[in-house]
Amino acid sequence: MADTRAATGLTVEQWDDKFFVEHIQENVFSKLMEMGENAAIQVKEDLTKKKGDTIHFALLNRLTGDGVEGSATLEGSEEDLTSRSHPLTVNKRRHGVLVPEMEEQKSAIGLRDAAKPALMTWGKENTRDRIIRAFGSINGVAYASASEAQKDAWLADNADRVLFGAAKANNSANDHSASLANVDGTTDVLKKGTLSLLKRMARTASPKIRPLQDKGNGKYLYIAYAHPFAMRDLRSEMEAILDDTTAQGEAMRLFEGGDLYWDGIIIKECEDLPIYTGVGAGGIDVTPVYLVGAQAIGYGIAKRWKTIEQKFDYQDKSGVAIDAIDGFDKLTFGTGTGDRDDLRDYGVATLFVSGVADA
Repeated sequence: MADTRAATGLTVEQWDDKFFVEHIQENVFSKLMEMGENAAIQVKEDLTKKKGDTIHFALLNRLTGDGVEGSATLEGSEEDLTSRSHPLTVNKRRHGVLVPEMEEQKSAIGLRDAAKPALMTWGKENTRDRIIRAFGSINGVAYASASEAQKDAWLADNADRVLFGAAKANNSANDHSASLANVDGTTDVLKKGTLSLLKRMARTASPKIRPLQDKGNGKYLYIAYAHPFAMRDLRSEMEAILDDTTAQGEAMRLFEGGDLYWDGIIIKECEDLPIYTGVGAGGIDVTPVYLVGAQAIGYGIAKRWKTIEQKFDYQDKSGVAIDAIDGFDKLTFGTGTGDRDDLRDYGVATLFVSGVADA
């Protein structure tokens, strides 16, 4: 006699695994997420196999010495490999929904299927929002919560990778609010030349912001994320060469429809980037643009997204929830005496430009 077995696609474990994969793949930042140190969003799952709430990311500076040639002795001429670490603390995150009465008559698999679209949407948006907050964070503090003193200290340590408008001179002695007030609505809109300047700053900063390598053609490039208002200004300037930049960009794995390509930078539109109201010259709105290289963000996972079911009200109503233990953080590199002294953003250069809305 043959035993009846549930189809493998309907088991809880299969459903949870599929949920996690789709949650990552369908996120706006999905193409940046990889396990290795050359990823823009480096994923580490160390804590899925051991206890703890902190994952450490290793950050290494590139070697710059000359080495030796011929029969010269290497011993004693080795170069110090400058390394620092970034600790990322994970936390539990969860959300759930109550399923309508008609769904209560279905099987457990039907319940999961009914809740999946709502939970998937929430998961993707929550992940997107946490990554955006990490891009703009001030040494681990959300930008909106950081004090002016914290922003000034951050700017002083990151002056070689933060640009206000079209000119480095807009930095007013590392006073963050005064520098924002130099961003105007004419000169300091997002332009090709400003992006090129930001890229040069990233390549000459200390430590340098390493570009990403496109696996499709081997080219090294950066990714920039811009608000639609900033993207509008860039498109207006690039209108005459859009066909050419699109043709170049389409050959790259990281390029998608609607993206722009300029000077080794793929520019992507992200409507969820913040607008800072009234902080620019004459009270205009300002928006950040993030130039992203390798190891910009750390994504630590201790527990992947899982589903949980529960009965309420004397088992009259059914609910399904998801939970995970994870965390996102902008990776920072200590440049002082101690490992975490004088932090600099390791893989992100930040640009502030005009964010004036359409008239």
